[in-house]
Amino acid sequence: MVNTLNWFEIPATDFKRAKTFYAKVLDAQIQDDSNPARQYAYLPSDPQKGGFGGAIGCGENFVPAMTGTTIYLDGGNDLSVPLGRVESAGGTVILPKTAIGANGFIALFIDTEGNKVGFHSIG
Repeated sequence: MVNTLNWFEIPATDFKRAKTFYAKVLDAQIQDDSNPARQYAYLPSDPQKGGFGGAIGCGENFVPAMTGTTIYLDGGNDLSVPLGRVESAGGTVILPKTAIGANGFIALFIDTEGNKVGFHSIG
């Protein structure tokens, strides 16, 4: 096993709003699933470089939450950059950039759907 985590899904109640939020915060294109029968879109990932991916999903089994497991998205070289886009995209920062010793930095935010999500970076 290379990575403990290999996939995650971020639940949405308003699919278009969630896609817009994550596209702005991550400064990336969010790719819709090719199946028109479901609302599902892929966040950027590069499995060829050892990364893993995730998606935004909307529907019966996708319920946003503030409790439970917290997913930490890659904050790049400095998580201050994507974190700085959270509020203008409609989210709320609940933990500013915080040092966690030799493991770098984390921050937490609430997305437009009501999910608690984090960023992690080394710098």
